[in-house]
Amino acid sequence: MSAVLRSLTPREIGIGALLFAAFVAALFVASLIVPGRVQEGVTLPDGHRERYRLNGLALFVLTTVAAVVLGPRLAVVHEHFWGIFAAALGFSLVFPIYLVARGRARVPSQEPRGPLGPLADYFYGVELNPKLFGLDLKMFSYRPSLLGLGLINASFAAEQLRVDGAISSRMIVYQIFYFIYLANYFQFEYGMLHTWDIIAERFGWMLVFGDYALVPFFYSIPGWYLMDQREPMEPWQIAGLIALYTAGIILFRGANEQKHSFKADPRAKIWGRPAEALGGKILVSGFWGIGRKLNYTGELFMYYAWTLTTGFHSVIPYLLPLWLTVFFPHRAWRDEQRCQAKYGELWLAYKKRARFRMIPFIF
Repeated sequence: MSAVLRSLTPREIGIGALLFAAFVAALFVASLIVPGRVQEGVTLPDGHRERYRLNGLALFVLTTVAAVVLGPRLAVVHEHFWGIFAAALGFSLVFPIYLVARGRARVPSQEPRGPLGPLADYFYGVELNPKLFGLDLKMFSYRPSLLGLGLINASFAAEQLRVDGAISSRMIVYQIFYFIYLANYFQFEYGMLHTWDIIAERFGWMLVFGDYALVPFFYSIPGWYLMDQREPMEPWQIAGLIALYTAGIILFRGANEQKHSFKADPRAKIWGRPAEALGGKILVSGFWGIGRKLNYTGELFMYYAWTLTTGFHSVIPYLLPLWLTVFFPHRAWRDEQRCQAKYGELWLAYKKRARFRMIPFIF
């Protein structure tokens, strides 16, 4: 840690700030001008529906092309990793102040949230859907978050190629898994319009820090360890990780896609049969008739699959999946408390139908 602090000279922080600002600004402008279909979100508490331009997949393709063109030169992201992180951290501390100021100017009658008063406004945010030049800042922030994560990961491969002249099998598997994960996210970008963050969370420090500082830099930790691991993986190890990852993405994306299809059209077919729902509200077809939160289980499988490429030399690459192993069950419990309050007896009937939360026959 002391070496990291010594490396954060004013020059390094300045370079990191320039790279960070250029990346976010380029994505912001591209989000405004790149074509994409426009879709309405869900009906919000005040009765209106926001409109979103879903061009995230096009931005993902453009970012991937840029990374390929840069090739080994993309290692500049790894070279200035800590400067960029310092810039992202600083942005995540300052930007919420702007959000509070503009929010208070637009909704001055709203009382500060919780006993902490104005500090709660900073932490949780004031506005649900703050916009700049017509672009929803909360929805936009997922783009620098996940595309930034993809570029940081790719920079590790570029650095390994620059130093060793080749990319290890471990790094290749890791990059492929993450590429599929990110491509699938942006292909399913419309599903974000139904998430709790978009529907109900105000935009404050909590989400800003998660998008700009936590996800790109914390989630990429395994890539750091793979740069120095040149030991090839055995074919059976690769096959096992592919199987785990495939099961994960089928559960994760399959469950989310089924729920979205049902919400968009209650007559949609799931696994070749018309969707079945309790009271016309709670889906019990497909994965949702087996377990109540199998999408979380699938996501955990994916995180463990790409982290296992690092082997077992250190516990540090496993900090994220281990944290999610604790976080997801707790989040599933909180989700169920909200559903219980919302649906009442209907939710109890659903729990009898789908008896398991995340692991069939176990939990």
